[in-house]
Amino acid sequence: MIRRRSLLTAAGGTLLGSALATGTARADATIAVNPGRTYGNWEGWGTSLAWWANVFGARDDFADIFFTTKSVTYNGRTLPGLGLNIARYNLGACSWNSVNGESMVASPNIPGFKQIEGYWQNWNNEDPTSSAWDWTADATQRAALTKAVARGATTELFANSPMWWMCLNHNPSGASGGGNNLQSWNYRQHASHLAAVALYAKNNWGVNFATVDPFNEPSANWWTATGTQEGCHMDATVQAAVLPYMRSELDKRGLTGVRISASDETNYDTARSTWAAFPSSSKALVNQVNVHGYQGAGGRRDLLYTDVVTTSGKKLWNSETGDADGTGLTLAGNLCYDFRWLHPTAWVYWQVMDPTTGWAMIAYDANTLQPTTVQTKYYVMAQFSRHIRPGMTILDTGVSYAAAALNTSARRLVIVAVNTSTSAQTLTFDLSRFTTVTGGTGGLVRRWNTLTSGTGDLYTARSDTYLSGKSVSVPFAAGAVQTLEVDGVVV
Repeated sequence: MIRRRSLLTAAGGTLLGSALATGTARADATIAVNPGRTYGNWEGWGTSLAWWANVFGARDDFADIFFTTKSVTYNGRTLPGLGLNIARYNLGACSWNSVNGESMVASPNIPGFKQIEGYWQNWNNEDPTSSAWDWTADATQRAALTKAVARGATTELFANSPMWWMCLNHNPSGASGGGNNLQSWNYRQHASHLAAVALYAKNNWGVNFATVDPFNEPSANWWTATGTQEGCHMDATVQAAVLPYMRSELDKRGLTGVRISASDETNYDTARSTWAAFPSSSKALVNQVNVHGYQGAGGRRDLLYTDVVTTSGKKLWNSETGDADGTGLTLAGNLCYDFRWLHPTAWVYWQVMDPTTGWAMIAYDANTLQPTTVQTKYYVMAQFSRHIRPGMTILDTGVSYAAAALNTSARRLVIVAVNTSTSAQTLTFDLSRFTTVTGGTGGLVRRWNTLTSGTGDLYTARSDTYLSGKSVSVPFAAGAVQTLEVDGVVV
């Protein structure tokens, strides 16, 4: 299968016309932060747990590195904890037992650490207390889940594929031709598996899933029998058929407060197409629209926001994204595009640890399964996740290379900006639309700097920048990502 995490250029889509004018900072510029235009309260930052958590889920140091803001020692260096507060748990589709002489058909190309063991392993008995269910499965990813929850994370349950025996060809990597692979007589059973796990997690693991998503990039055609991971194509008609079962299976278990998210399509334009294809009854069942960010700087983020939030009144998350640029410059640029045009209230990176160095924040060896190097991308993530915190109000900046958020109670404005050009520049942040702007002592504005070249500052704190009235000017090296904290800010 084509590795889905490398489809940024293949995803296509048209760049926003207005983004072309404002998306790349190429000369000295002034950015006016506008507290009169807001885009909701920030819910947080996260990561999906499979597959890295299937390898490293038992380690407390990684739980602290990713899910706290502590300073954590790793390989002789001190890392600033990323402060992620969302953990997406992948309900597995694999098991190695036989049922009535039938067993899972595994792709020849899927590595072992990407085979996630599911719990309902025998279709002959739906009772979760029966021997048809194995609640000892997936112990390492579950360990990561409970460690994240112990550190304050909220959680989402999702499935890359239904259990193998629910698939037409018993292959949880996909159909031979990439078509629909969920058996029609197992639509309800797929929902039942998810709902049963949600209830068991609540009663036995201390995990209360806030949302459940029964799909993952379901409209994609790259889920095939020779793929390198779990996946299942389900077109919009199949999705619409599964959603009522998802709601009823949760409700009959008393999980009426668990919300449904969907559909985790691979990019913004596909998400719009799927949402448009749903009848109103299906849309009513979906509380939160999840979308993946694999269109990079392409796609009509703005139209998806209009369709989902403005028109339908739904919550919108970028529930998965990633890229092969280990410098973090692509991450920062796409994140700022999301803040400018998509306006999600949460943002989730796919795999904070990955064997492919560019995709990773912390890499590991696919053969030895040993962790290796910290990528510059890690420090770029810290520029955002350690400062734009849950509960802050997202503000408009008018440009696609800067994001802003306000902590009203603390009177603190956070600005994160990226210089995507190859030349140094000075960015001036105009705060004249705020009633009061005092800064710290003497008008101090604290800042943190990361050079995506990896040859200098890596989330380095600076205390050398001061307000000039209601503005602050900051020099940016080429490829620099900087975070400013301005205190004493009142709307």
